Amino acid sequence: MSNAYFTIARPDNDAFRGYLPGSKERAELKEELARQSAEVVKIPLIIGGKEIFTEKTIKVTMPHDHAHVIAECSMAGEKELKMAVDAALAAKRAWEDMPWEHRSAIFLKAADMITGPYRKVLNASTMLGQSKTVFQAEIDIAELADFLRFGVWSAQEIFKDQPASVPGIWDRQDYRALDGFICAITPFNFTSIGGNLPMAPAIVGNVAVWKPSRTAVLSNYYFMKLLMDCGLPAGVINFVPCSGSDMAKHVISRRELAGFHFTGSTEVFQSVWKQIGENIASYNNYPRVVGETGGKDYIFAHKSAKVRPLAAALIRGSFEYQGQKCSACSRAFVPESIWPDVLAAMKEMMKEVKQGDVQDFDTFLAAVIDKASFDRCKGFIDRAKESADCDIVIGGSCDDSKGWFVEPTIIVCKKPDYESMVTEIFGPILSVYVYPDDKLEETLRVCDEASPYALTGAIFAQDREAIVMMEKALLHSAGNFYINDKCTGAIVGQQPFGGARASGTNDKAGTVLNMIRWMSPHCVKETFTPSEAIVYPYMSEK
Repeated sequence: MSNAYFTIARPDNDAFRGYLPGSKERAELKEELARQSAEVVKIPLIIGGKEIFTEKTIKVTMPHDHAHVIAECSMAGEKELKMAVDAALAAKRAWEDMPWEHRSAIFLKAADMITGPYRKVLNASTMLGQSKTVFQAEIDIAELADFLRFGVWSAQEIFKDQPASVPGIWDRQDYRALDGFICAITPFNFTSIGGNLPMAPAIVGNVAVWKPSRTAVLSNYYFMKLLMDCGLPAGVINFVPCSGSDMAKHVISRRELAGFHFTGSTEVFQSVWKQIGENIASYNNYPRVVGETGGKDYIFAHKSAKVRPLAAALIRGSFEYQGQKCSACSRAFVPESIWPDVLAAMKEMMKEVKQGDVQDFDTFLAAVIDKASFDRCKGFIDRAKESADCDIVIGGSCDDSKGWFVEPTIIVCKKPDYESMVTEIFGPILSVYVYPDDKLEETLRVCDEASPYALTGAIFAQDREAIVMMEKALLHSAGNFYINDKCTGAIVGQQPFGGARASGTNDKAGTVLNMIRWMSPHCVKETFTPSEAIVYPYMSEK
């Protein structure tokens, strides 16, 4: 048994690779893309460390080429989900009892594998399965490694926090895993979030049942395989693609549920929270509920803003990854005095924006994730074309003949409460409200109050007094706030990510704020010289 005190240094963020023409990394990734494009992966459930194939399966296709099947995934039902919970609970004691340094070693090794030999595998599967460009996939996979390293380090920082002791008494505090299992439901849009949601609780000794998104299941499966290759014990994380209704019925209802870790829609999160509330008396503990949900993220410009940086931020913030980032800019407020110049700059810049197949490295954006997303985006565009309350000034086309392609679209809205200004879309559609310069404070209130969300926001201004005023006015409108930058691109350890209001619980992923939610403090008082008296000094009359 080791009795050393181990210290993990504060990690550095993983450096992005450039994949420049002629580079070795570019050639290797293209080779891996070709390999994965040419095969159909049979994806099993992984329960208790064993691969399980079921009769019920779904096909996984490329969003930018929806006839091209790249995987066939088994789906869990009632029997398999019960097995998954039982396997997690069976693994719990040994996993929680494993020395901290050995649990940490598994995840630190996994981070090195992600940034090393698994990098091209995870990048390629993210590109093909989730229709991400090479750059968007690269920053996603780098973030996955960051989550692992910063998760381990953040846990260590929590462990250091100890209570005060006085002479004759030693007070100490342990940080236990939660009593039960964690249910993790993960989204399609980030492989890193898919991996982090079951993994963060596991770092501190919890066990998990993981429902990956159907449209991200290939990259998520490769990450699960990586964890197993790095020595993750059987049953600690159980990989169970399934329907949301089955997960709610057979997993979230279990009395042993200790926590729920979620990224996805506001509606689903609220539904699960309601279910947990209704079942609260039947659980062994009060489950921890942690979630990041929707957003109606904004860029708000002041008349002193520089035109070209603003235009570039609007394009990148709105259209990178087809507007499918939780942080993507979906609405903008621009003053009348600079709007003509901003629009002209955006039209010029959009000439450089190519939409197409992610395997073409000059592609800026690709296809939305599936037919449901395509239909939703098309509906907003079609209604905008027919409405007298708005004008489409850029884009407006949709084509699903080969892939789920929605052209980057900018809608200028005459009313700040037009539907595309206030409703989450999750696609490459930016709605702009052009406000009178003398209505700044009024428009700031509209920006703050018109949406129920509070995930990300950005302001552009050169006037420092205006910056101070705008930041104060929008204080509660965003969990991540940017000044003279786009409202996307949070980096683990630099801009801890999360939002409040209808956007989630704001338990910043990759930080102590998130990690401590998966711990149950255990306070111990040891008295070295116990008292033998029962009478206190004050009780004497002399």
